[in-house]
Amino acid sequence: MARKGLAVATNEESTLLSIPYERYTLANGLRVVLSEDRAVPVVAVNLWYLVGSRNEPPGRTGFAHLFEHMMFQGSQHVPENQYFALVERAGGSLNGSTWFDRTNYYQTLPAHHLELALWLESDRMGWLLPAMTQARLDNQRDVVKNERRWRYDNQPYGDWDERLQALVFPPEHPYHHSVVGSMEDLDVATLEDVESFFRTYYRPNNAVLTVCGDFDPAQAKDAVEGYFGGIPAGDPTPPLPGNPEVAPTLGGGVRQEVEGDVPLPRVYCAARIPPCGSADFYAAEALVGVLASGKASRLYRSLVRERRLARDVVAFAFPLITGAAMLVLWATGYAGVKAEALERALHEELDGVDTVTGAEVERAVALAETQMVREIEGMGERADLLSMFEAFFGDPGRLNTELDRLRAVTPDRLRRFAAAFLAADNRATLTYVPRRPS
Repeated sequence: MARKGLAVATNEESTLLSIPYERYTLANGLRVVLSEDRAVPVVAVNLWYLVGSRNEPPGRTGFAHLFEHMMFQGSQHVPENQYFALVERAGGSLNGSTWFDRTNYYQTLPAHHLELALWLESDRMGWLLPAMTQARLDNQRDVVKNERRWRYDNQPYGDWDERLQALVFPPEHPYHHSVVGSMEDLDVATLEDVESFFRTYYRPNNAVLTVCGDFDPAQAKDAVEGYFGGIPAGDPTPPLPGNPEVAPTLGGGVRQEVEGDVPLPRVYCAARIPPCGSADFYAAEALVGVLASGKASRLYRSLVRERRLARDVVAFAFPLITGAAMLVLWATGYAGVKAEALERALHEELDGVDTVTGAEVERAVALAETQMVREIEGMGERADLLSMFEAFFGDPGRLNTELDRLRAVTPDRLRRFAAAFLAADNRATLTYVPRRPS
Protein backbone atom coordinates (compact mmCIF):
# COMPACT_ATOMS: atom_id res chain seq x y z
CA MET A 1 0.00 0.00 0.00
CA ALA A 2 1.28 3.46 -0.87
CA ARG A 3 2.34 5.67 2.01
CA LYS A 4 0.89 9.15 2.11
CA GLY A 5 2.96 11.52 0.00
CA LEU A 6 4.84 8.73 -1.77
CA ALA A 7 4.57 7.53 -5.37
CA VAL A 8 4.73 3.71 -5.36
CA ALA A 9 5.12 1.20 -8.20
CA THR A 10 5.63 -2.57 -8.03
CA ASN A 11 6.81 -5.04 -10.66
CA GLU A 12 4.59 -7.56 -12.46
CA GLU A 13 6.87 -8.70 -15.29
CA SER A 14 7.05 -12.38 -16.19
CA THR A 15 10.64 -12.94 -17.32
CA LEU A 16 13.57 -15.29 -17.02
CA LEU A 17 14.46 -13.62 -13.70
CA SER A 18 11.93 -12.72 -11.03
CA ILE A 19 13.70 -10.59 -8.44
CA PRO A 20 10.91 -8.95 -6.40
CA TYR A 21 11.08 -5.23 -5.84
CA GLU A 22 9.10 -2.17 -4.90
CA ARG A 23 10.12 1.35 -5.75
CA TYR A 24 8.91 4.69 -4.45
CA THR A 25 10.11 8.25 -3.96
CA LEU A 26 10.30 10.29 -0.76
CA ALA A 27 8.99 13.83 -0.70
CA ASN A 28 12.57 15.14 -0.84
CA GLY A 29 13.24 13.27 -4.09
CA LEU A 30 15.17 10.26 -2.75
CA ARG A 31 14.35 7.23 -4.89
CA VAL A 32 14.00 4.02 -2.88
CA VAL A 33 14.04 0.40 -4.07
CA LEU A 34 13.10 -2.42 -1.69
CA SER A 35 13.74 -6.05 -2.59
CA GLU A 36 12.70 -8.56 0.05
CA ASP A 37 14.38 -11.97 0.19
CA ARG A 38 14.10 -13.97 3.42
CA ALA A 39 16.33 -16.85 2.30
CA VAL A 40 19.35 -15.69 4.33
CA PRO A 41 19.28 -13.44 7.45
CA VAL A 42 21.35 -10.65 5.91
CA VAL A 43 20.49 -7.27 4.47
CA ALA A 44 22.33 -5.11 1.94
CA VAL A 45 22.01 -1.33 1.87
CA ASN A 46 23.24 0.36 -1.29
CA LEU A 47 23.26 4.10 -1.98
CA TRP A 48 24.03 5.54 -5.41
CA TYR A 49 24.72 9.23 -5.98
CA LEU A 50 24.48 10.32 -9.60
CA VAL A 51 27.86 11.99 -9.54
CA GLY A 52 31.08 10.69 -11.05
CA SER A 53 34.04 11.93 -12.98
CA ARG A 54 31.74 13.04 -15.82
CA ASN A 55 30.39 15.82 -13.54
CA GLU A 56 33.81 17.37 -12.94
CA PRO A 57 34.61 20.55 -14.91
CA PRO A 58 38.14 21.32 -16.09
CA GLY A 59 40.31 22.22 -13.12
CA ARG A 60 38.20 20.15 -10.73
CA THR A 61 38.99 16.62 -11.85
CA GLY A 62 39.14 13.94 -9.17
CA PHE A 63 36.56 15.57 -6.88
CA ALA A 64 34.07 12.66 -7.03
CA HIS A 65 36.80 10.18 -6.10
CA LEU A 66 38.08 12.49 -3.38
CA PHE A 67 34.57 12.59 -1.92
CA GLU A 68 34.37 8.81 -1.88
CA HIS A 69 37.19 9.04 0.67
CA MET A 70 35.82 12.08 2.52
CA MET A 71 32.50 10.33 3.15
CA PHE A 72 34.23 7.85 5.46
CA GLN A 73 35.91 10.51 7.62
CA GLY A 74 33.04 11.15 9.99
CA SER A 75 29.90 13.27 10.06
CA GLN A 76 28.14 15.31 12.72
CA HIS A 77 26.97 12.31 14.75
CA VAL A 78 29.58 9.72 13.71
CA PRO A 79 33.15 10.20 14.94
CA GLU A 80 36.07 10.10 12.55
CA ASN A 81 36.92 6.62 11.20
CA GLN A 82 33.94 5.02 12.98
CA TYR A 83 32.00 3.95 9.86
CA PHE A 84 34.12 0.84 9.38
CA ALA A 85 34.37 0.17 13.11
CA LEU A 86 30.61 0.30 13.71
CA VAL A 87 29.69 -1.90 10.74
CA GLU A 88 32.45 -4.44 11.29
CA ARG A 89 31.62 -4.65 15.01
CA ALA A 90 28.08 -5.57 13.96
CA GLY A 91 29.42 -8.39 11.77
CA GLY A 92 29.08 -6.54 8.48
CA SER A 93 31.22 -5.16 5.66
CA LEU A 94 31.14 -1.87 3.78
CA ASN A 95 32.90 0.14 1.12
CA GLY A 96 32.40 2.63 -1.68
CA SER A 97 33.53 3.19 -5.25
CA THR A 98 33.64 5.93 -7.85
CA TRP A 99 32.95 5.55 -11.55
CA PHE A 100 32.40 7.77 -14.57
CA ASP A 101 28.66 8.16 -13.98
CA ARG A 102 28.12 7.51 -10.26
CA THR A 103 29.50 7.06 -6.78
CA ASN A 104 28.15 4.25 -4.60
CA TYR A 105 28.34 3.29 -0.94
CA TYR A 106 27.29 -0.12 0.30
CA GLN A 107 27.01 -2.29 3.40
CA THR A 108 25.99 -5.90 4.00
CA LEU A 109 25.06 -6.77 7.57
CA PRO A 110 23.10 -9.25 9.68
CA ALA A 111 19.46 -8.47 9.05
CA HIS A 112 18.73 -7.06 12.51
CA HIS A 113 21.30 -4.29 11.94
CA LEU A 114 19.45 -2.68 9.01
CA GLU A 115 18.87 0.56 10.90
CA LEU A 116 22.58 0.93 11.64
CA ALA A 117 23.34 1.13 7.92
CA LEU A 118 20.44 3.52 7.28
CA TRP A 119 21.57 5.80 10.10
CA LEU A 120 25.16 5.91 8.89
CA GLU A 121 24.18 6.69 5.29
CA SER A 122 21.64 9.32 6.29
CA ASP A 123 24.05 11.05 8.65
CA ARG A 124 26.69 11.59 6.03
CA MET A 125 24.08 12.61 3.44
CA GLY A 126 22.51 15.20 5.73
CA TRP A 127 25.21 16.10 8.23
CA LEU A 128 28.64 15.67 6.67
CA LEU A 129 29.56 19.33 6.27
CA PRO A 130 29.55 20.23 9.99
CA ALA A 131 32.31 17.65 10.49
CA MET A 132 34.40 18.57 7.45
CA THR A 133 37.68 20.26 8.31
CA GLN A 134 40.77 21.41 6.48
CA ALA A 135 42.80 18.76 8.28
CA ARG A 136 40.52 15.97 7.03
CA LEU A 137 40.61 17.35 3.51
CA ASP A 138 44.40 17.55 3.54
CA ASN A 139 44.65 14.02 4.91
CA GLN A 140 42.38 12.45 2.30
CA ARG A 141 43.87 14.51 -0.53
CA ASP A 142 47.22 12.94 0.34
CA VAL A 143 45.61 9.49 0.45
CA VAL A 144 44.11 9.96 -3.02
CA LYS A 145 47.38 11.30 -4.43
CA ASN A 146 49.21 8.28 -3.06
CA GLU A 147 46.56 6.04 -4.58
CA ARG A 148 47.14 7.69 -7.91
CA ARG A 149 50.90 7.15 -7.62
CA TRP A 150 50.43 3.51 -6.63
CA ARG A 151 47.70 2.50 -9.09
CA TYR A 152 48.43 4.73 -12.08
CA ASP A 153 51.81 6.39 -12.14
CA ASN A 154 54.08 3.71 -10.68
CA GLN A 155 52.44 0.52 -11.96
CA PRO A 156 53.40 -1.08 -15.25
CA TYR A 157 50.62 -0.23 -17.73
CA GLY A 158 48.89 1.58 -14.83
CA ASP A 159 47.71 4.57 -16.84
CA TRP A 160 46.23 2.58 -19.74
CA ASP A 161 42.62 3.55 -19.07
CA GLU A 162 43.52 7.23 -18.68
CA ARG A 163 45.34 7.17 -22.01
CA LEU A 164 42.58 5.26 -23.82
CA GLN A 165 39.89 7.61 -22.52
CA ALA A 166 41.82 10.53 -23.94
CA LEU A 167 42.08 8.76 -27.32
CA VAL A 168 38.46 7.60 -27.54
CA PHE A 169 36.71 10.69 -26.15
CA PRO A 170 37.50 14.26 -27.31
CA PRO A 171 38.76 16.88 -24.83
CA GLU A 172 35.34 18.50 -24.46
CA HIS A 173 33.61 15.23 -23.56
CA PRO A 174 33.00 14.40 -19.85
CA TYR A 175 34.74 11.01 -20.22
CA HIS A 176 37.99 12.46 -21.56
CA HIS A 177 39.70 12.62 -18.16
CA SER A 178 40.32 9.84 -15.67
CA VAL A 179 38.23 9.03 -12.61
CA VAL A 180 41.15 9.57 -10.24
CA GLY A 181 41.82 13.07 -11.61
CA SER A 182 45.04 15.00 -11.85
CA MET A 183 47.57 15.82 -9.17
CA GLU A 184 47.39 19.50 -10.08
CA ASP A 185 43.62 19.70 -9.61
CA LEU A 186 43.78 17.86 -6.29
CA ASP A 187 46.53 20.20 -5.08
CA VAL A 188 44.50 23.37 -5.64
CA ALA A 189 41.20 22.07 -4.21
CA THR A 190 40.06 24.25 -1.31
CA LEU A 191 37.69 23.43 1.52
CA GLU A 192 35.16 25.80 -0.07
CA ASP A 193 35.45 23.95 -3.41
CA VAL A 194 34.79 20.63 -1.74
CA GLU A 195 31.85 21.93 0.29
CA SER A 196 30.28 23.37 -2.86
CA PHE A 197 30.69 20.05 -4.66
CA PHE A 198 28.98 18.24 -1.80
CA ARG A 199 26.02 20.64 -1.70
CA THR A 200 25.58 20.29 -5.44
CA TYR A 201 25.55 16.50 -5.78
CA TYR A 202 25.17 14.72 -2.44
CA ARG A 203 21.48 15.41 -2.01
CA PRO A 204 18.48 13.06 -1.67
CA ASN A 205 17.05 14.16 -5.03
CA ASN A 206 20.28 13.03 -6.71
CA ALA A 207 20.42 9.59 -5.10
CA VAL A 208 18.98 6.08 -5.14
CA LEU A 209 18.74 3.98 -1.98
CA THR A 210 18.26 0.21 -2.29
CA VAL A 211 17.57 -2.21 0.55
CA CYS A 212 17.82 -5.87 -0.35
CA GLY A 213 17.48 -9.01 1.77
CA ASP A 214 15.75 -10.14 4.95
CA PHE A 215 13.57 -7.30 6.23
CA ASP A 216 9.95 -6.40 6.88
CA PRO A 217 8.87 -3.94 4.13
CA ALA A 218 6.61 -1.85 6.37
CA GLN A 219 9.29 -1.49 9.01
CA ALA A 220 11.92 -0.71 6.38
CA LYS A 221 9.75 2.06 4.91
CA ASP A 222 9.26 3.58 8.36
CA ALA A 223 13.00 3.47 8.98
CA VAL A 224 13.87 4.98 5.59
CA GLU A 225 11.38 7.78 6.13
CA GLY A 226 12.67 8.37 9.66
CA TYR A 227 16.32 8.57 8.71
CA PHE A 228 16.13 10.22 5.29
CA GLY A 229 12.78 12.01 5.10
CA GLY A 230 13.95 15.09 6.99
CA ILE A 231 16.97 15.77 4.77
CA PRO A 232 16.08 18.70 2.50
CA ALA A 233 16.26 18.36 -1.28
CA GLY A 234 18.93 20.29 -3.08
CA ASP A 235 18.73 22.34 -6.23
CA PRO A 236 18.52 20.42 -9.52
CA THR A 237 21.95 19.20 -10.56
CA PRO A 238 23.67 21.37 -13.16
CA PRO A 239 24.17 20.21 -16.76
CA LEU A 240 27.20 18.09 -17.46
CA PRO A 241 30.31 20.16 -18.21
CA GLY A 242 31.65 20.21 -21.72
CA ASN A 243 29.77 18.54 -24.57
CA PRO A 244 28.35 15.07 -23.80
CA GLU A 245 27.27 14.62 -27.42
CA VAL A 246 29.79 12.67 -29.44
CA ALA A 247 29.91 11.13 -32.91
CA PRO A 248 29.05 7.40 -33.01
CA THR A 249 32.58 6.51 -34.11
CA LEU A 250 36.05 8.04 -34.04
CA GLY A 251 36.01 8.79 -37.77
CA GLY A 252 39.61 7.65 -38.14
CA GLY A 253 42.13 5.45 -36.41
CA VAL A 254 44.18 7.00 -33.58
CA ARG A 255 47.21 5.58 -31.83
CA GLN A 256 49.82 6.17 -29.15
CA GLU A 257 53.00 4.34 -28.20
CA VAL A 258 54.46 4.42 -24.70
CA GLU A 259 58.02 3.37 -24.00
CA GLY A 260 58.28 2.76 -20.28
CA ASP A 261 59.10 0.55 -17.33
CA VAL A 262 57.02 -2.42 -18.43
CA PRO A 263 58.26 -6.00 -18.47
CA LEU A 264 56.56 -7.10 -21.69
CA PRO A 265 54.95 -5.52 -24.75
CA ARG A 266 51.21 -4.97 -24.50
CA VAL A 267 48.75 -3.68 -27.10
CA TYR A 268 45.34 -2.21 -26.30
CA CYS A 269 42.68 -1.71 -28.91
CA ALA A 270 39.57 0.32 -28.08
CA ALA A 271 36.47 1.36 -29.99
CA ARG A 272 33.74 3.91 -29.36
CA ILE A 273 30.42 2.05 -29.14
CA PRO A 274 26.76 2.85 -28.30
CA PRO A 275 26.00 3.45 -24.62
CA CYS A 276 25.03 0.92 -22.01
CA GLY A 277 21.37 -0.05 -22.24
CA SER A 278 21.19 0.08 -26.03
CA ALA A 279 20.62 -3.05 -28.12
CA ASP A 280 24.09 -2.63 -29.61
CA PHE A 281 25.68 -2.64 -26.17
CA TYR A 282 24.35 -6.17 -25.61
CA ALA A 283 25.92 -7.14 -28.91
CA ALA A 284 29.18 -5.71 -27.60
CA GLU A 285 28.89 -7.81 -24.44
CA ALA A 286 28.30 -10.94 -26.50
CA LEU A 287 31.29 -10.05 -28.69
CA VAL A 288 33.48 -9.76 -25.59
CA GLY A 289 32.56 -13.34 -24.79
CA VAL A 290 33.29 -14.53 -28.31
CA LEU A 291 36.68 -12.83 -28.33
CA ALA A 292 38.10 -13.35 -24.86
CA SER A 293 35.94 -15.34 -22.41
CA GLY A 294 37.75 -18.53 -21.57
CA LYS A 295 40.16 -20.79 -23.40
CA ALA A 296 37.68 -21.51 -26.20
CA SER A 297 37.50 -17.81 -27.15
CA ARG A 298 38.93 -16.57 -30.43
CA LEU A 299 41.72 -14.44 -29.01
CA TYR A 300 42.92 -17.09 -26.59
CA ARG A 301 42.80 -19.84 -29.17
CA SER A 302 44.62 -17.80 -31.82
CA LEU A 303 47.08 -15.56 -29.96
CA VAL A 304 47.86 -17.69 -26.91
CA ARG A 305 47.48 -21.34 -27.86
CA GLU A 306 48.12 -21.51 -31.60
CA ARG A 307 50.39 -18.60 -32.52
CA ARG A 308 52.05 -18.22 -29.10
CA LEU A 309 52.26 -14.45 -29.44
CA ALA A 310 50.52 -13.56 -26.18
CA ARG A 311 50.54 -14.80 -22.62
CA ASP A 312 47.12 -13.29 -21.85
CA VAL A 313 44.17 -11.69 -23.62
CA VAL A 314 41.38 -9.56 -22.15
CA ALA A 315 38.24 -7.89 -23.50
CA PHE A 316 35.34 -6.02 -21.91
CA ALA A 317 32.83 -3.28 -22.59
CA PHE A 318 32.73 -0.27 -20.26
CA PRO A 319 29.05 0.18 -19.20
CA LEU A 320 28.93 3.94 -19.82
CA ILE A 321 25.76 5.95 -20.50
CA THR A 322 26.78 9.45 -21.56
CA GLY A 323 26.80 9.71 -25.33
CA ALA A 324 28.85 6.57 -25.95
CA ALA A 325 30.59 3.66 -24.26
CA MET A 326 33.95 2.02 -24.92
CA LEU A 327 34.96 -1.51 -25.89
CA VAL A 328 38.51 -2.49 -24.94
CA LEU A 329 40.65 -5.53 -25.65
CA TRP A 330 44.30 -6.17 -25.04
CA ALA A 331 47.04 -8.75 -25.40
CA THR A 332 50.30 -9.02 -23.45
CA GLY A 333 53.10 -10.46 -25.53
CA TYR A 334 55.93 -12.73 -24.56
CA ALA A 335 59.46 -11.38 -24.27
CA GLY A 336 60.86 -10.93 -27.75
CA VAL A 337 57.46 -10.61 -29.44
CA LYS A 338 57.16 -7.40 -31.40
CA ALA A 339 54.32 -5.07 -30.51
CA GLU A 340 53.59 -4.75 -34.22
CA ALA A 341 52.92 -8.49 -34.43
CA LEU A 342 50.52 -8.32 -31.47
CA GLU A 343 48.69 -5.40 -33.02
CA ARG A 344 48.31 -7.14 -36.37
CA ALA A 345 46.97 -10.24 -34.65
CA LEU A 346 44.40 -8.25 -32.66
CA HIS A 347 43.22 -6.41 -35.75
CA GLU A 348 42.98 -9.65 -37.71
CA GLU A 349 40.64 -11.07 -35.08
CA LEU A 350 38.50 -7.93 -35.16
CA ASP A 351 38.37 -8.07 -38.95
CA GLY A 352 37.32 -11.70 -38.75
CA VAL A 353 34.26 -11.21 -36.58
CA ASP A 354 32.09 -11.35 -39.72
CA THR A 355 32.57 -15.14 -39.62
CA VAL A 356 31.08 -15.52 -36.12
CA THR A 357 28.92 -18.62 -35.75
CA GLY A 358 25.72 -19.36 -33.90
CA ALA A 359 27.57 -21.73 -31.59
CA GLU A 360 30.05 -19.02 -30.61
CA VAL A 361 27.30 -16.53 -29.81
CA GLU A 362 25.36 -19.15 -27.85
CA ARG A 363 28.44 -19.94 -25.79
CA ALA A 364 29.16 -16.25 -25.10
CA VAL A 365 25.57 -15.58 -24.02
CA ALA A 366 25.58 -18.65 -21.77
CA LEU A 367 28.77 -17.45 -20.07
CA ALA A 368 27.28 -13.99 -19.54
CA GLU A 369 24.11 -15.51 -18.12
CA THR A 370 26.09 -17.66 -15.68
CA GLN A 371 28.08 -14.67 -14.50
CA MET A 372 24.96 -12.58 -13.98
CA VAL A 373 23.11 -15.28 -12.07
CA ARG A 374 26.10 -15.71 -9.78
CA GLU A 375 26.18 -11.96 -9.17
CA ILE A 376 22.54 -11.66 -8.18
CA GLU A 377 22.78 -14.59 -5.77
CA GLY A 378 24.60 -12.22 -3.42
CA MET A 379 22.53 -9.53 -1.69
CA GLY A 380 25.22 -6.90 -2.12
CA GLU A 381 25.59 -7.34 -5.90
CA ARG A 382 21.81 -7.61 -6.32
CA ALA A 383 21.28 -4.35 -4.45
CA ASP A 384 23.93 -2.62 -6.56
CA LEU A 385 22.31 -3.78 -9.81
CA LEU A 386 18.88 -2.62 -8.67
CA SER A 387 20.36 0.78 -7.80
CA MET A 388 22.05 0.95 -11.18
CA PHE A 389 18.93 0.22 -13.22
CA GLU A 390 16.90 2.69 -11.19
CA ALA A 391 19.58 5.38 -11.38
CA PHE A 392 20.36 5.03 -15.09
CA PHE A 393 16.99 3.99 -16.53
CA GLY A 394 14.38 4.73 -13.86
CA ASP A 395 13.43 1.05 -13.85
CA PRO A 396 14.92 -1.49 -11.41
CA GLY A 397 12.78 -4.11 -13.16
CA ARG A 398 15.28 -4.09 -16.03
CA LEU A 399 17.28 -6.48 -13.90
CA ASN A 400 14.61 -9.11 -14.54
CA THR A 401 14.81 -8.65 -18.31
CA GLU A 402 18.58 -8.45 -18.78
CA LEU A 403 18.86 -12.07 -19.81
CA ASP A 404 16.13 -11.56 -22.41
CA ARG A 405 18.16 -8.75 -23.97
CA LEU A 406 21.31 -10.85 -23.98
CA ARG A 407 19.49 -13.79 -25.55
CA ALA A 408 18.18 -11.49 -28.28
CA VAL A 409 21.73 -11.14 -29.68
CA THR A 410 22.03 -13.20 -32.86
CA PRO A 411 25.07 -13.85 -35.06
CA ASP A 412 23.64 -11.49 -37.63
CA ARG A 413 23.19 -8.70 -35.09
CA LEU A 414 26.73 -9.24 -33.83
CA ARG A 415 28.09 -9.09 -37.37
CA ARG A 416 26.19 -5.85 -38.03
CA PHE A 417 27.59 -4.39 -34.81
CA ALA A 418 31.13 -5.35 -35.79
CA ALA A 419 30.75 -3.83 -39.25
CA ALA A 420 29.46 -0.56 -37.78
CA PHE A 421 31.78 -0.16 -34.77
CA LEU A 422 34.90 -2.30 -35.14
CA ALA A 423 36.18 -1.11 -38.50
CA ALA A 424 39.65 0.41 -38.84
CA ASP A 425 38.26 3.97 -38.69
CA ASN A 426 36.94 3.39 -35.16
CA ARG A 427 40.02 1.96 -33.46
CA ALA A 428 42.23 3.56 -30.85
CA THR A 429 45.48 1.64 -30.45
CA LEU A 430 47.68 2.04 -27.39
CA THR A 431 51.02 0.22 -27.34
CA TYR A 432 53.38 -0.27 -24.41
CA VAL A 433 56.94 -1.40 -25.10
CA PRO A 434 59.81 -1.97 -22.62
CA ARG A 435 62.19 0.91 -22.31
CA ARG A 436 65.11 0.54 -24.66
CA PRO A 437 68.62 0.48 -23.15
CA SER A 438 70.27 3.89 -23.32
